[in-house]
Amino acid sequence: MSAQTQLRAEPSARSPLLERIAAEHAAADAPERAGRRRSLEALLEQGLPTSRDENWRYSSLRMLEKARFAPPAMRTRGAPSALPGPIAGYLRYVFVDGRLDPALSAPSADGAASLVSGAASPAPGAALPARSQSPISATHPDAAFALLNEAFSPEGARLHVRAGAAPACIEIVYVATQPLERGTAYPRLAVDVEPAARLSLIERHLSLEPAASCISAIEVRIGERALTDHYRVQQLGIGSLWIDTLATSLERDAQYRLHALQLGSLAGRSTCGVRLAGQGAQLTLHALAVGQRRQVLDTYALVEHASPDTRTEQSFRGIAAEHARLGFNGKIIVRAGAHRADSNQSLRGLLAGADAEIDVRPQLEIYTDDVRCSHGATAGKLDDNMLFYLLSRGLERERAMQLLKWAFLEDVVARIEVAELRRAVERSLAGQLTDGNALQELL
Repeated sequence: MSAQTQLRAEPSARSPLLERIAAEHAAADAPERAGRRRSLEALLEQGLPTSRDENWRYSSLRMLEKARFAPPAMRTRGAPSALPGPIAGYLRYVFVDGRLDPALSAPSADGAASLVSGAASPAPGAALPARSQSPISATHPDAAFALLNEAFSPEGARLHVRAGAAPACIEIVYVATQPLERGTAYPRLAVDVEPAARLSLIERHLSLEPAASCISAIEVRIGERALTDHYRVQQLGIGSLWIDTLATSLERDAQYRLHALQLGSLAGRSTCGVRLAGQGAQLTLHALAVGQRRQVLDTYALVEHASPDTRTEQSFRGIAAEHARLGFNGKIIVRAGAHRADSNQSLRGLLAGADAEIDVRPQLEIYTDDVRCSHGATAGKLDDNMLFYLLSRGLERERAMQLLKWAFLEDVVARIEVAELRRAVERSLAGQLTDGNALQELL
């Protein structure tokens, strides 16, 4: 008897959470398609991770018990107006509770890029291409929430980028409008970047409710010699749940510059898988997380060097205040034959509260010779020598501490090349630090 048949024959083998997911899926008013059913069956067979799983030990999944998994009903009233201002030079697409809102979005195509939503696709489920060869695949134990997204998502979208004289500049805003007990938003996007194309993609996750639920799945495929700058900013309400899966594959001499910022939600988890499939492919990952109160923000980044001359530069900066807990698990795998692979990790956390916790964990698995891999990980309090220096120059203690925190975060924020986005992030960070008014003059 197969495992799937056994699960159907013995429903008690499932956890109560999986039983509820299956029941809500059966009752959901969503278009039926084979991919949706296959994803649900794979999820029921595989199960959801728990804090007992090694890669999820720093995450908080308790809010799943409160969430309704079916997506909210389609809005009949006007689209939300409380959105951040658009970025000059970027085409904006706004998705409300996982659905494209044409009233707030740009035309479907410019010269270099086109976006098609699943609802406008000629065939059900045609919005998403076949899965990439990312290390976060359907069978990977950390892909369970991507399966959940695929099972419930009301529509997906595909962004196709062609080579051109200038880079395609796209901003995608995902807005969750309902509290988590009324439904979960399911952002779902596939990005195809053609050979030699250039893309600057801003991806924002927001909520109008203080306690929303969002489970997203993003897939990026980058062709030979293509360059992609990807800015991901998570700013959901302080009581929200955000679980994200990002899967990326790079071909020969492709470059992927990823900026991942977690600033909101009560429980946030990002699972990032990047495969350097082509010779000379390069990844730059700059991640940042700021937690306060009882926020739990966690990131698992799995990078696979699968070809020669590939390169990874990875940095993380996090500040945990009050009772917050931050986690960053950066795993690098160098496959056999990936000669001359070059990998560097710098993971640093700053404790700004007596009850705060930061867990940074670099990992290396190397299956070949002739590689250069290094890593460093630290978690501690503010530098007493630097604090003494600022105090000796006449600064008040609170202001001196805020300036040191600011400098610590700017190591990542300064790498955001889109000036308007960088200023918006800096304003948000200034407000999150204890004395934001003391930092406004720096902006």
